[in-house]
Amino acid sequence: MIASGTTSPAVLEQLQRRSADPKRRILFTGATIVTMDPDSGVLYGADLLVEGDTILDVGPGLSGEGGVVVDATGTILAPGFVDTHRHAWETQLRRIMPDVDDLGAYVMSTLAGYATVYRPHDMYVGTRLAALTAIDGGITTMLDFSHNSRTPEHSDAAVEALVDSGIRGVHASMGPHFGEWDKQWPGDLTRLREKHFASDDHLLTLRLAALATDEIAGPALAYGPELARTAKELGIGVSVDAVFGVSSSQAVLEWERAGILGADLTLIHATGLTPQAWKAIGESGTTIALAPTSDAQIGLESAIPAVDEALSVGVRPGLSIDVEVALVSDMFTQMRALHAIQRMRAVNAVYGTDRQPARITTYDVLDFATLQGARTNGLDGVTGSLTPGKKADLLVIQAEDLNNMPLNDAVGTIVLGSDARNISAVLINGEPRKWNGQVLDVDLRALREQVHSSREYVLNTPAA
Repeated sequence: MIASGTTSPAVLEQLQRRSADPKRRILFTGATIVTMDPDSGVLYGADLLVEGDTILDVGPGLSGEGGVVVDATGTILAPGFVDTHRHAWETQLRRIMPDVDDLGAYVMSTLAGYATVYRPHDMYVGTRLAALTAIDGGITTMLDFSHNSRTPEHSDAAVEALVDSGIRGVHASMGPHFGEWDKQWPGDLTRLREKHFASDDHLLTLRLAALATDEIAGPALAYGPELARTAKELGIGVSVDAVFGVSSSQAVLEWERAGILGADLTLIHATGLTPQAWKAIGESGTTIALAPTSDAQIGLESAIPAVDEALSVGVRPGLSIDVEVALVSDMFTQMRALHAIQRMRAVNAVYGTDRQPARITTYDVLDFATLQGARTNGLDGVTGSLTPGKKADLLVIQAEDLNNMPLNDAVGTIVLGSDARNISAVLINGEPRKWNGQVLDVDLRALREQVHSSREYVLNTPAA
């Protein structure tokens, strides 16, 4: 039987009518469940029970007494994807430079140009559009590397956009590279934490964002002992962008000597690093966020996503989108790009010999996009797998759609067969955010007007 539960307006109405009940139960029945929990694996013809915002149980024959029962026959249930790095404020400039030649061209056009005229309103519009698009594509957690925090109001607008979208959002705050700004960062992180991040149970998480070196924007934005101390005092993690090449490798070794590597630190890209830097990363438990399409398409350092280097030192990376001014918006593409690039390199490395290629699998890239992404964002105890006790961040994927049927391998179908059109439902923290293939609570006409108006302002205002 083809599932109709997550395409039924009547079921959604039942869920929304009881949304204020902290003990509301939702029972998904008869699904193929890709838990991404190493102890549970893939379950067939199984059920998943949600109570309030939490996964209560996963397995066959569950009882949902007193709850809303959703027939999930013919679907795959999977954890929501986790985006470990996206510059969300740029989204109204999508694909404005699809054939960008290199990092310098992006920096000068976007960071030294468009970014300098952004108002708080533009920050809100871009960030909300990014978050809603993420939800549509099955990303339930998004780290917004918000590096255009020109004033406290710019930061507030970015955070409020995450709140209004309903996504599990990580706001990683950094000052802008160029142009006039209030120089309130990183001091403003204390105010941000108190205003927006006071509750540990909130959907939002705060991080400090920085650059690897002072080459692009000077020493004020470069990670080092001072910024590490600020983050430690605030009890927040750190995400460091533009980690590539010899200079970043030297910086990593300096951070090792200073004792500021570790599991609460994420290094983004990590292309072209030296073996010594990778050794320090692996031994310290520092996390890595890969950006497969960004590295390859823009040509960052070696232009090869550093998955083999990470795995060789025991680091299982997360995945990220990066910049929509030149790149795609979805996690399916990141998984497929990484899967293809790594397997191509593995086979090419042993071509003409009798050695066997060391290839990653579809399970590996789905792991990177879910559980490892959550770990990279410091949220693996909260999300990333369909494990009882974790928050109910999950996807319902139609396995009997034209492009997916028949279902032979659930992981392979998610990674290689599916896209946003196959996601009939998305739950974040137990709340439906997409249903019957549509993102909920969005006035698309009003959003479109906001996006176009903001874009016109940004494009037609001279750089400051």
